[in-house]
Amino acid sequence: MTDQRQTPLAQSLPATVPFVAPERMEEIRSAAFEARLGANELSFGPSPKALAAMADSLGGIWKYGEPENRDLRQALAALHGIQAEEITVGEGIDGLLGVLVRLYVNPGDAVVTSAGSYPTFNYHVAGFGGVLHTVPYKTDREDPEALIAKAKEVGAKLVYLSNPNNPMGTVHSAKTVQSMIEAVPEGCLMVLDEAYTEFAPDETRPQLDTSDKRVIRFRTFSKAYGMAGARIGYGIAHREIATGFNKIRNHFGVNRVAQAGALAALKDQDYLTETLSKVAAGRARLAQIAQEAGLTPLPSSANFVTMDCGRDGDYARALVKALDKHGIFVRMPGVAPLDRCIRVSVGLPEEIEIFAERLPLALAELG
Repeated sequence: MTDQRQTPLAQSLPATVPFVAPERMEEIRSAAFEARLGANELSFGPSPKALAAMADSLGGIWKYGEPENRDLRQALAALHGIQAEEITVGEGIDGLLGVLVRLYVNPGDAVVTSAGSYPTFNYHVAGFGGVLHTVPYKTDREDPEALIAKAKEVGAKLVYLSNPNNPMGTVHSAKTVQSMIEAVPEGCLMVLDEAYTEFAPDETRPQLDTSDKRVIRFRTFSKAYGMAGARIGYGIAHREIATGFNKIRNHFGVNRVAQAGALAALKDQDYLTETLSKVAAGRARLAQIAQEAGLTPLPSSANFVTMDCGRDGDYARALVKALDKHGIFVRMPGVAPLDRCIRVSVGLPEEIEIFAERLPLALAELG
């Protein structure tokens, strides 16, 4: 029963959890997963230097984290060749998206995204009363031209694109993304989610131009840096946009352990390079496994491979459940026609080989 003291907007929303944790799924199935390949985490873990830095920081956990994230922003600025004032740090991209929507979206304002793209963005839009308008994917990729056309049609305040895309793993070239930025209509801000950008070729990233007020770019330590549980990410934008986050963000939202780990991870670019090589090898092996099982792997520029099951969403959902029974945790897109696929994260080599062994068994059970 809804608490009538809540705001009318809150009363109108369902209580929901966008993603059911694999730990909760293990409770339900009364057994641990043998291969955790569903959440796009980095099974290799973070840099040993990051782990050491986080361990060293634990003795000071009684202290608040530094509210300006000054050292980390300066290190990020040096890495990207920009100014620290052009960077905002928050509790992962999820937390930053919430602040962004609160900053820019009034109740009733239009927001544009792709049907089936990252659902947490939609969650924040609904939570602040925005009106979500969606366009379909085009050949398993988000459609920049359709997104811009819809943004112009509805007078959108925000238009969202993930590149590389989650859940499909597909990617657009830097030229295509830059063309979209240049086409953003007056009064609209492009939200470029680059959570998986480190896994993608350099030619998929437009040049950073923090003088451009039409776009904000989000990146994270959750994926390539292997720190999903630490909850830390950052946004890159014109300083007017980046410093605007200081008006309403949770200034102590990023704890000092996460700050220490992110700073150390950022300094260990050799480990990042090694990680990217492992992920590329894992993607190639997953694609091979899919093909051998009669599925079609989509080309991926992320740390997962999306596999087309060749049938409908009901079949893919049945396959996810069958894999669950075999001790394999995977996920799938939630919106047709994307939901004809399953999505398999790159895990440890031994986890991938367990998947290779169990996938044919699960498929055979479905007939």
